[in-house]
Amino acid sequence: MAVATNIKATRMELLRLKRKKKLAIKGHKLLKEKRDALVSEFFKLIEDLEQYRSKAEEKLSTAFRALVMAQAISGKQDVVIAANSNSSWISLKSETRTIMGVKVPKLDFEAGKDGRGYSKISSSAELDTASEAFEEALKEIIKLAELESTAEKLAEEIKKTKRKVNALEQIVIPRISESITLISMRLEEMERENFARLKVIKGNMEAAEEAAN
Repeated sequence: MAVATNIKATRMELLRLKRKKKLAIKGHKLLKEKRDALVSEFFKLIEDLEQYRSKAEEKLSTAFRALVMAQAISGKQDVVIAANSNSSWISLKSETRTIMGVKVPKLDFEAGKDGRGYSKISSSAELDTASEAFEEALKEIIKLAELESTAEKLAEEIKKTKRKVNALEQIVIPRISESITLISMRLEEMERENFARLKVIKGNMEAAEEAAN
């Protein structure tokens, strides 16, 4: 591990690096906890995704079967006319919520009070059934889209957090530790040099006193 050669070998710098290492270790611990919590949340979300995907596929299958029945009863032309009617009754509200500090989408779907945009008087019961089935399928698809977007954002945050954890674990903390070791060794060396110097000075002073006597 390469360490900067311009480190100040002072006790103040040693104390600063020790405080920095303590904060880095604390940050590393918190980031690991966040990473683990995000991973746990992500796998729970994946389970929900599978369930909603199955429900969406089932609802769509039901809706298409109802559509085929409506076409058989009412005729394709009537179904096309109903499908091309005003669809302003659909309402989709988009908001955000947070999971472990990560902003994720929250989508709410509902039908307006004005009906489905076609006359129920002239439509068949099968067409109403198909319309209701597609409405239910759309709700599941929107929920599925919300969950998939949430999973993507959580996956991105997990990657970012992993990179930070690895950087602290493999680069930052080892470099600080090595710098602390080098400064400690240098300070010990300086203390030994000072002790030797003082010992020489003391010896010279004692020799000078003996010579004077």
